Order: sequence, then C-alpha cells, then structure tokens
Amino acid sequence: MAYQIRFLPSASRSLKKLSIQVVHQLQPYFDQLAHNPRPPGCKKLRGKDNLWRVRAGDYRIIYQIDDGRLIVVVVALGHRKDIYQ
Repeated sequence: MAYQIRFLPSASRSLKKLSIQVVHQLQPYFDQLAHNPRPPGCKKLRGKDNLWRVRAGDYRIIYQIDDGRLIVVVVALGHRKDIYQ
C-alpha cells in the first residue's frame, strides 16, 4: 500500500523556488516516502507534534504522517541552514 504525497502550499512554493537539479535530487526521497514514510535515517522532531524529517543531501524534508488515511503531508522543505528557523 502506497501513501499519497501531498504538499502544504508553503512547501509547494518552496519546491518551486528550488533549481531543477535540486528537485531531481529530492524526487527519489518523495518516492521513498510514498512506499515507506519512516525510512531508515528519518527522525521524529522533538517538541513537534507528529513531525518527521528526512535528510536529502544538504536539504531537509519535514513532513507529517497520517497512517489512517495513508497520506504523507510535506510541511516544509529547504536547505539545512534555513529549514529549522
């Protein structure tokens, strides 16, 4: 059973601002999240309710998991120096 990947509007805007090379670099991570929303190397963010992050090179993908409806919602994505601010 594959999960649907959805983007919050802010995450979608962030994705559109990235270069095409970075988008191609992130695409395998989105595919992986669709099949396994808790892949090896993912971490649950402390102090945040149901937020997870996965490292994609110098970029981070912050997301929520809804196991009941099989949905992964990408909350934010961006460069590691900017994403946690």
